[in-house]
Amino acid sequence: MNWIQHPTVVEGKRVKLVPLDSSHFDELIALAKQKEIWKHVSIDCSVPETMLTELKSNILKRATGEKYTFTIIDKLQNKIIGSTSLHNIFPQHRKLEIGWTWYAPAYWGTGYNTECKLLLLTYCFETLKTVRVQLVTDENNLRSRAAIQKIGAKLEGIQRKERIKSDGNFRNTAMFSIIDDEWGLVKEELIKLIG
Repeated sequence: MNWIQHPTVVEGKRVKLVPLDSSHFDELIALAKQKEIWKHVSIDCSVPETMLTELKSNILKRATGEKYTFTIIDKLQNKIIGSTSLHNIFPQHRKLEIGWTWYAPAYWGTGYNTECKLLLLTYCFETLKTVRVQLVTDENNLRSRAAIQKIGAKLEGIQRKERIKSDGNFRNTAMFSIIDDEWGLVKEELIKLIG
């Protein structure tokens, strides 16, 4: 049995996270064509075929309990604006990772990500009863690092040459986490940030 029950839907004031479905593929592929989204990601999903392969893979990984991918919907505009996933899932250790989060650039810095993370972290700590949630990003992705720190995650260190990017270069990965002992304060701060 999978730790994350399907279907899982989480919803806030402006953001709704619904399970990735093949009916979302065309809109996600169209959004993903913006190359700046993938600058610091190990796979360039601006190529439609690459994105389609990733989306299909995500649905297969949901069935095996390896990954649970959500489509992010802007409730105010009733449109798809990106995607995020729960992955590196270890129920026996009550830990997982929030990652593969990406948005259309028009939504960068608008607060949608903060609300999305509040919804996901609440689900992780209060429904799944996780003891650790980790988030990672490219060491050089300063925008992403700032966003992760803004939600209350603590930098644990840099993993050197942690992966090879699609262009053949190595990526050093910044590792962040939030643990259950910190969740109460982190939640309070996130609620204040959202307003």
